[in-house]
Amino acid sequence: MTGYFSDRDGYNTYMKTMEWELAASSGTALLMWIAGLAVVGVLIAAFIWGRRVQAREARRPRPDEQPHLPEGGPVREVREYRDPDEVPHDGGWLTPHELKEGYGQSSTHPSASQDPKDHRKGRGSSFGGGGLG
Repeated sequence: MTGYFSDRDGYNTYMKTMEWELAASSGTALLMWIAGLAVVGVLIAAFIWGRRVQAREARRPRPDEQPHLPEGGPVREVREYRDPDEVPHDGGWLTPHELKEGYGQSSTHPSASQDPKDHRKGRGSSFGGGGLG
């Protein structure tokens, strides 16, 4: 029967150990309650802060303000082969703002042939251009 022996003052050692365990468990329970209340407080503060942020945002559009389909139905993708516009060969230099579209935007026009076979063949003008070697 361990733990039932008395020390020299006649105090039960087993009871002393139990008191420390109870003290530790009640202290732990108190800390858990404090931690729980802290978590609940943080969640409530986050909810209030989120509502304030949401109140500062622009309102959501009403159903009549939502975008609608065009009268002709959905817009479809247009696929066409395009060729770049030629740069004049007068021997001068062009700066980006002198290009047709301006500021570095290269302009294009629809290709004379829209046949995919004409556009698949390699040009052979650079590395990986599709030439035989």
